[in-house]
Amino acid sequence: MTLRKELIFVPNENQCHASTIISFASGDFLAAWFEGSSEGADDVCIKLARRQKDIWSKPVCVAKISDEPHWNPVLFCLSDSVTALYFKVGREIKNWRTFVMHSSDEGTSWSEPHELVPGDLSGGRGPVKNKPIKLASGVIAAPASDERDWSSFVDLSSDGGKTWERSKKMPMPDIDVVCRTGHNKLGVIQPTLWESSPDTVHMLLRSNNHAIYRSDSSDGGYSWCEIYPSGLPNNNSGIDAVKLPDDRLVLAYNPNNENWGPRNRLELLISSDNGYTWDSKYELDQCTAALPTGYWPELSYPAIITTRSGGMAISYTSLRKSICFVQGKPGDFFPE
Repeated sequence: MTLRKELIFVPNENQCHASTIISFASGDFLAAWFEGSSEGADDVCIKLARRQKDIWSKPVCVAKISDEPHWNPVLFCLSDSVTALYFKVGREIKNWRTFVMHSSDEGTSWSEPHELVPGDLSGGRGPVKNKPIKLASGVIAAPASDERDWSSFVDLSSDGGKTWERSKKMPMPDIDVVCRTGHNKLGVIQPTLWESSPDTVHMLLRSNNHAIYRSDSSDGGYSWCEIYPSGLPNNNSGIDAVKLPDDRLVLAYNPNNENWGPRNRLELLISSDNGYTWDSKYELDQCTAALPTGYWPELSYPAIITTRSGGMAISYTSLRKSICFVQGKPGDFFPE
C-alpha cells in the first residue's frame, strides 16, 4: 500500500474540529466531526462523510438535535452489523450530555439519537473524544472524562452498549499547575485506551501540566492506579493511540511541551514495550510559520485506527477548515 494523504472535503467558510474514523470489511471508511460557524456556536452540528472506492462523499449533517452546539463525535463498531455514533450536546462543556445513534447499514442510515445514559447530568458519559475498545472479556470500555474538575474515568458496558457503568476515577497526585482554564491543580482528560492482556488495561491522558500522563488497571478497567508521567510532552491537546496486531502501540500527538502551546505539528511514535518507551518518530504534518496575526495554524486532535487489511488510518483537524485523512501500512510510517 502506498501512503495516502488527502483532505476529506474542500475548506469552506465554516470551522471544523474533533474528527473520528472507522473502517469496514468492504474497505470503506466513515469519518465524522463537528462543524459550524465557530466552535461552541449554536449552529454547530455533527457532519459525516464516507470514503468509497478512494472517493469521499459530500459531507452531510447527520446529527443536530437542538439549537445547542454539538461536540466530539466518536464512531465505533459495536459488532459486524451495528455501528454507533456518540456525540456531546451542550453550551457548556462541563455540563454537556452524551447522545448516541446506531446504524445497521454501515452509516447509510441512522436511528434517532437518544441519551446514552438517560437523565445523566454528571458532565458527559461514554467516549469523550477517542474510540472505545472491546476487551478480551467482551466488555466495551469507553474512555471518558469530566471537565468540571478535569478528571477521567472509563465507562464500561457488558451488554453491547445498552447500559453503562462508570469506573472509579483515576487517582490524582496533588500538583499545582498554571492553567488558563482556572483549574490550578493537575488535571487530565480525553484518555486513549489499550489492553495488553486479559483484564490488564492502560490509558494515556491529555493533561494541563506539559506532559502526557498514564494509568493502568488490572481488573478490566474498573479501578486504576494513580496517574503518572509517561515521559512524553503534551501541549494540552488531544492525543490518540492504537494497538497493532503485532502488539506494538502507535501514538498520534502534538510534540510540544508548552501548556496550551501551538498545535502546529503532529507526529506518530511507536512503542514495542507496552508504551513505556517510544521511538521511530514519523512526522505526520507540520506548519512552519505563524500566521500574520501571530497565531500558529492548527493541526490537532488525531484519531487513529487499524484497518481490516492490517493498515492504519488517521484523521485530524487541518487548520480548523477541513479534516485530513492519512492511510498506510505500519511499514509506510515506520520502516523496519
